[in-house]
Amino acid sequence: MTTFLAIIQTSFRRQLTYRAANLSGLATNLMFGFFRAGVLIALYQNRTSVNNLTIQGAITYAALAQAIIGILSFFHWFDLMNTVYDGQVGSDLLRPQNFFLYWLGIDGGRALGSLLVRSIPLFAVFSLFYKVVLPKTLLQWIAFASALLFSWLISFGWRFLVNLAAFWTPNAIGVGRFAFGLSWIFSGFFMPLALFPDWLAKFSRLTPFGASVYIPIQIFIGNIQGTQLLEGLLIQVCWVIGLIILDHAVLKLGIKKLVIQGG
Repeated sequence: MTTFLAIIQTSFRRQLTYRAANLSGLATNLMFGFFRAGVLIALYQNRTSVNNLTIQGAITYAALAQAIIGILSFFHWFDLMNTVYDGQVGSDLLRPQNFFLYWLGIDGGRALGSLLVRSIPLFAVFSLFYKVVLPKTLLQWIAFASALLFSWLISFGWRFLVNLAAFWTPNAIGVGRFAFGLSWIFSGFFMPLALFPDWLAKFSRLTPFGASVYIPIQIFIGNIQGTQLLEGLLIQVCWVIGLIILDHAVLKLGIKKLVIQGG
């Protein structure tokens, strides 16, 4: 555990080192947040609510989706893949730290850094221009924090799995782009799932993508409570467990292939 925490700390410091990148990322995400809010306002026109999603809820949705993109990094992450191609994976596998936990710690530090320097400032600045919806109770804040933690674990589990494709192909970038493209479509990032056709919205909520983006935002704006909230958290927990099991199974096969090839 000490080693794991040290990895998180080191990765966190590294994330804070890139000040220009953090500021440019913050500015870009904020700009797209304003753009998406404007699109939703135009889409709603004179309506105050669509499928139980109010205009204020939709605006908050746009802001929060942009705020958490840095934490989840759901749409672009090839760090593990690159270590397979440059050979560094060999030394990483020899570390005394579990390989999965090693990368989990690295990503945890990165996500924590993004939360502090990009996510929170972005939402704070956005709230100066638009009236946003905030959790009304301490329990709702706790539920949102738990859902966001599960979202990050789901995101990491999916990204780790996609990167393992590098063990079987000389260039898995295409695989990664296709896989991450699925997360763009089904996560509800582009548009709240409440605005999707019912059949597509229901399907997307059950995918790891909808579970990691849509569920925590719905909890934050108060659109799912009580039994629905518990069901949402349960879906997230199931995906966390399922992806961890799948990651370890595929990693074991990848290591075996690497050893056989003399990597």
